[in-house]
Amino acid sequence: MVRKTLLALLLALRFLRAVVISGWQTLRVILRSRRRRPTMAIVRVGFAPMSEAGAALLGCMVSLTPGTTTIDIDMARRELLLHVLDASDTRGLLAVIRQDFEPALVTLFGTEDAA
Repeated sequence: MVRKTLLALLLALRFLRAVVISGWQTLRVILRSRRRRPTMAIVRVGFAPMSEAGAALLGCMVSLTPGTTTIDIDMARRELLLHVLDASDTRGLLAVIRQDFEPALVTLFGTEDAA
């Protein structure tokens, strides 16, 4: 119980860090848009096995991070469909989701498929 509470707190801190960093990046994209229009994209992102609650929380965290919006969550394929404001660094976005959000969510909301 204590471990999961600490993990949830760490996840919240990582999320807040991602919000601040993405906020600055989004501001830069907006300010640069007068000179150069950002390349927006729709991307599919696979996610680790977790419950519907975990996937919904992941989708919310992604949507609350500036510059990204979750359009759909496909539980059968374990994929998020995202709208990305600036697709110039989709690998960086995927890295944040996979490294900062997914491990804690799998521990908190994992399924038997997560092994």
